[in-house]
Amino acid sequence: MARNYLVDFTRQGVDQMLRWRRLSGSGKSFQPDSRLHLWLVSLVLCICLTSGCTSTRYLSLRDVRNNALATSLGLSAKDGPEISERTVHTLRRFALEDRYHADAGRCFAHIRKRVNEHPDADLIYALSELSYVEGKKAELEGRLGAALNHYGISLTNSYDYLFSEDLENTRNAYDPQFRAVCDLYNESLEDTLRLLCTDNKIEPGKTYKINTPDREFVVRAEMRGQWGADEFDHYEFVSDYEIETLRNRHTTFGLGVPLIAVRKPPSTPDEREKYYAEGLSYAVTALMRCVKPADGTRTGESSNCVLEFFDPLTANQIHLGDKWVPLETDLTAPLAFFLDSPEFRTRNKATEGLLNPNDLQKKRGLYMLEPYDPNRIPVLMVHGLWSSPMTWMDMFNDLRSFPEIRERYQFWFYLYPSGQPFWTSATELRSDLQSLRNAFDPTRQDSMMDQMVLVGHSMGGLVSRLQTIESGDDFWKIVSYQEAGTAQEALSKMRGPDAERNELVSTLFFKPNKSIRRVVTIGTPHRGSDFVNDYTRWLARKFIKLPTMAVLTGNRLASQNRRLFRDTEMLTVSNAIDSLAPDSPIFPVMMRAETSPDVKYHNVVGIIDNSFTSNDGDGVVDFQSATMTDVESELVVNAPHTTIHMIGKTIFEVRRILLEHLHEIDSGDRIASGDQQLVRPVAIQLQGNTDKKSSLVPVVITR
Repeated sequence: MARNYLVDFTRQGVDQMLRWRRLSGSGKSFQPDSRLHLWLVSLVLCICLTSGCTSTRYLSLRDVRNNALATSLGLSAKDGPEISERTVHTLRRFALEDRYHADAGRCFAHIRKRVNEHPDADLIYALSELSYVEGKKAELEGRLGAALNHYGISLTNSYDYLFSEDLENTRNAYDPQFRAVCDLYNESLEDTLRLLCTDNKIEPGKTYKINTPDREFVVRAEMRGQWGADEFDHYEFVSDYEIETLRNRHTTFGLGVPLIAVRKPPSTPDEREKYYAEGLSYAVTALMRCVKPADGTRTGESSNCVLEFFDPLTANQIHLGDKWVPLETDLTAPLAFFLDSPEFRTRNKATEGLLNPNDLQKKRGLYMLEPYDPNRIPVLMVHGLWSSPMTWMDMFNDLRSFPEIRERYQFWFYLYPSGQPFWTSATELRSDLQSLRNAFDPTRQDSMMDQMVLVGHSMGGLVSRLQTIESGDDFWKIVSYQEAGTAQEALSKMRGPDAERNELVSTLFFKPNKSIRRVVTIGTPHRGSDFVNDYTRWLARKFIKLPTMAVLTGNRLASQNRRLFRDTEMLTVSNAIDSLAPDSPIFPVMMRAETSPDVKYHNVVGIIDNSFTSNDGDGVVDFQSATMTDVESELVVNAPHTTIHMIGKTIFEVRRILLEHLHEIDSGDRIASGDQQLVRPVAIQLQGNTDKKSSLVPVVITR
């Protein structure tokens, strides 16, 4: 209801602005009356109260956890869990129905003895299901030890059904029972982990002994991937949460329990830690390997198991027995969990970045939502005016769902004060990229760092494009009467403190970043935006608080160099709105500036009326301002400015560009290697613990 009110309220404001533009075009002056001023103030207050991520929830707790067996076994039925009709038929076929109802324990012992003598897939399935149902009953009654015993029996027998060699000829992967066994394995493993975690914190690298009425379980926990054994503070179960805001939920189906692993900061200081947000959470899949008792039977008194934690970004299949088995994964829930955390909300304030750039400077910087990988290409996403990294989450979530993308790319995000001029943000990004490279690759050995792709929305596209431009002295000429061919010459002509002179010169003289190979601009005002006019400028100057130091620096340099600067306004009062004015002298300079020959540009343009010739464009950026001629590709999509980068067509276009980039890189590698064609391995080996029996675990990325 509040959102609808704000929409109506904003529409009234748009009507007022259109009326102002007509008055301006007729030559009449703009005189805001008291009612209009009250409307403007009220609008800004409404925006401040309703914008940002404080009103957005990315996920919510379920009342009852998601369970694949809930329907088939009636787990929430009034009379408690019930076995399936197929298992009832199996009990009847083996004359076990009465025995089960009379004494479930003795029935289970009889089934175990029978399958040990004459392995039968139906009986093993029945034992797994019956044990799971009995475990649920015991848990509801508070008999947790008995519940853990039953879940363990269900887990080991479902694993037996899926991977025992002596069932190879009778096991049928097309039988619905096969998927039911997979569900029994997954749910019994999850219930086992839930019970274990109530009393213990499961830590990779440690061995646990679990004594139950029937047997002893010895469980060795192992981390598989690039994480450290003590990297995570705790785990959450994906099945406890429902996605609220992200448009798509990306999962894969197989074996294992999807988890949310909440990262904890390292105990020792590390300068790279500032690039990871506090409370970051990763997708993890837990899987249990069950080893037959030493005597080779199915009825031994001890079971040895290996509990493994896999990274689904690097491996979504594992080798069990002699088969490649897909993992059950969820990439979206851990992302939503982090976005919903207080730590992320404190960093991600779009309104603060617009109205008070000075405060956001403390949080400005590059951020990673997954561990840095020297073997994957960085994709840096740069938000636009009145926005933040949150605006990229739908694209990030969808792009990671493609195995070929997540295998080869890593995604970074830039947070900056969007209320300041975009050329100031571009200067800061140059510095921030240099600092990140020094932190992660000081010796410049990570070749993938030099294949970087920038994706910018709206004003972020201008910030991104400026990373690949040769300034020459063209930008200096915008503000100065006097010629200066180099940064050093400009410094020599200017009076003032060294730090302030260097800061200004670095904004006007710069080189292309040689690590960047492609730039994708989306809904970008390459020639400015007509949304910027006398009225929006007046409003912006009323409410946007430029950094105090920046204003003082500009005023001081302007006053000390009166005969040097032709346009002191750009040094003193420019904010983001001013910088986007179509009559700004910076746009013609950017359009004709020399760009790096190693960079390829791609462009996405929005329209809202299906007309390629309309000047309306996406509602904020005119079509003529958004289109470009020096690009490898340009896609026109029917979308408004604020959501153009969130729609499926745009996201799929970015995917196409990223795949094209990979093809070019791989083709170059093949040419460089001569007759030896580059072949990327399908299976890789991850080093685990030092135990000779399980130190190497084969994993694979599905293409």
